[in-house]
Amino acid sequence: MHYDTDQSKVSREEFEYTYDRIQMLSKYFESVVVGQKHLKDSLLTAILADGHILIESVPGLAKTTAAKAISEAVDGKFSRIQCTPDLLPSDIIGTQIYNRQTSKFDTVFGPVFANFVLLDEVNRSSAKTQSAMLEAMQEHQVTIGTESYKMPEDVFIVIATQNPIEQEGTYPLSEAQTDRFMLKEVISYPTAADEVEVLNRIEDHAFETKPPIMNIKAIDMMQNITEKVYIDDCIKNYIASIVTATRYPDKILGRDMAGYIKMGASPRASIAFMRTAKATALMHARAYVTPDDIKQMAHLVLRHRIALNYSAIADRVSVENIIDEITSKITAP
Repeated sequence: MHYDTDQSKVSREEFEYTYDRIQMLSKYFESVVVGQKHLKDSLLTAILADGHILIESVPGLAKTTAAKAISEAVDGKFSRIQCTPDLLPSDIIGTQIYNRQTSKFDTVFGPVFANFVLLDEVNRSSAKTQSAMLEAMQEHQVTIGTESYKMPEDVFIVIATQNPIEQEGTYPLSEAQTDRFMLKEVISYPTAADEVEVLNRIEDHAFETKPPIMNIKAIDMMQNITEKVYIDDCIKNYIASIVTATRYPDKILGRDMAGYIKMGASPRASIAFMRTAKATALMHARAYVTPDDIKQMAHLVLRHRIALNYSAIADRVSVENIIDEITSKITAP
């Protein structure tokens, strides 16, 4: 471990407490989900940084299993919402039902009132239903009728998934909606070796539910400790330089590459960089942020916040290509 008492506001006890539990969660995840290391790291980062995550992949790659595993590991309340075109906002946040006995309206809370909420295939729900999550994700509250209700005070993480292949019957997320997600992870098919391991575990009945290894209060404490990880001003300037370059790419990139960007990242990107970099530092057994932590988070933080035009699609230029070009042009401190 690389604990630095001179710089960090995190005590050695807090540092060891958090790092040990990160390792526990990592091992628990690996005992339930085969492979998918990037997904594991992204979920742990989102949890430590107290942010929501959008996961994109084709069906059947253990996204639901992964989300449920994290929730079960910390004994948190988990809810899964299968998004469909006919899903209504009230199906998510709740509604008011008239009670004949009391002649009053009773509030019935929806599945969004949980510690971990899985929005499965979020792009299959209508724009109106998608927007119902905006208040919950940003303000940690929902409005039912004329009353506002707070989300769980300790931990509230939204894990949304979307299928990039199917276009029929889907409603692409708006820029305002995607910007609320701290991270966007894109996962691919498992290796042949991982797939064989899946078959072996199914044959051995090794996917049975496992008991939790900590409680939800431990996650709340880990999030508070993560906030205290040291980040130098030069790293903050480095973050700002990267994000600013997405808005004014002609100053950093060549004219051709800069011409592919239609819209740059919002200030939420800078906030996400700082918070996730602190989480990444702890996951690498450090109590301070380095430029490499920022580079590691670049794709996850920026890929859903940079909009490309049709020329980029025609020339097969991906948003990851743009991000790599920007980070390679800006000198790290």
